[in-house]
Amino acid sequence: MLHGSLSGLIDLISGGAFSRFSIFAMSISPYITASIVIQLLGMVIPSLEKAIKEGGEEGKAKINRYTKLLTLILALVEAIGIYMSYSNTYSAYGVFINPGFKTASLIVLSLVAGTALLMWLGEQITNKGIGNGISIIIFIGIISSLPNAVTTIYRLMFTEVGFSTTGLLISLGLIVGAIILVAAVVFVQEAERRVPVQYAKKVVGRKMYGGQNTHIPLKLAMAGVMPIIFASSFMTFPAMIIQMFNANIASQTGFWATIYKFSIATSTSQVGIGYTIVNAIVYLLLILGFTYFYTYATFNPAEVSNNIKKNGGFIPGIRAGKPTTDYLSNIISKLTLFGGLFLSIIAVLPMLMRFTGLNVAFGGTSILIVVGVALETVQQLESRLVMRHYKGFLE
Repeated sequence: MLHGSLSGLIDLISGGAFSRFSIFAMSISPYITASIVIQLLGMVIPSLEKAIKEGGEEGKAKINRYTKLLTLILALVEAIGIYMSYSNTYSAYGVFINPGFKTASLIVLSLVAGTALLMWLGEQITNKGIGNGISIIIFIGIISSLPNAVTTIYRLMFTEVGFSTTGLLISLGLIVGAIILVAAVVFVQEAERRVPVQYAKKVVGRKMYGGQNTHIPLKLAMAGVMPIIFASSFMTFPAMIIQMFNANIASQTGFWATIYKFSIATSTSQVGIGYTIVNAIVYLLLILGFTYFYTYATFNPAEVSNNIKKNGGFIPGIRAGKPTTDYLSNIISKLTLFGGLFLSIIAVLPMLMRFTGLNVAFGGTSILIVVGVALETVQQLESRLVMRHYKGFLE
């Protein structure tokens, strides 16, 4: 397997699917990147912002069309990068029988076609199935590594010389740690701060409106897994570019070799613990920064405050207008700090676990995605059952 930045980033999202180099090697990662880019562009391009906010069939169709086109462009660039990385790194081993333009074109087009097929399958699952099809495909790609995890635990307990008590204790520790991690992710995903809102009564004609109490649900991890993906892309991008032009950079010294080793420390432990610790600190700060950025990009306290004021509502004990905006901003700031620190720990912990010699099959990001998709699917099932006048799925 290629221990470079590009493969590490894809493994981070797909749960190790890149180790099986096939037409689906890129998985659905170009679509994820394209979706993120479209969301960010929607903040600066008025027409995109209007389509995203208004929604509707026409707006969704336009955003979906732009996302597909950008996905194909990013998939083409990523496929070229993969081909160049493999071609440069394994040229001495003859990994390609007839290297040249035709071979490169065939490989690149095959990789792009694989991503396009997965994107189409995701749409079909969304339209005819339960939940988000893209998320389910990512979910399947991650849990496909589950047999490797079972094999790793078995080899820890039963070595070549027989049963190992130490291996049994380590295996139990890994299982208990995984259960605690999943429980923590579920808690953070489901936890929310409910801000009470009260609407005043008003009479229109002979009817009375308002006078009801409701709340604004504010999630602890409002940004989800996006800050980790942002930070990973930012950290591994320099190594991806450097490796394309210098395949032997890992064995060299100098400024660019130092930048390369620092950049790939996110996805491999072969560069030493010094690079990993510095990388982990920068990685943590980037995740915190992107968590704040993404949260405030999706939740605008001033806009929410104005909507409450226009509808004749108020937060008990807080005056309408700027005091309400400041109050919501203060709550969001505290929730975002906690959520950002949690995401940072989840992302950095597997990096440090590599130096224990244990082959951890699932990273923190993979667990976040798996748990998030599982919770979303359960909620979809519950809503379908409630619509048919049945009890909830978990009751």
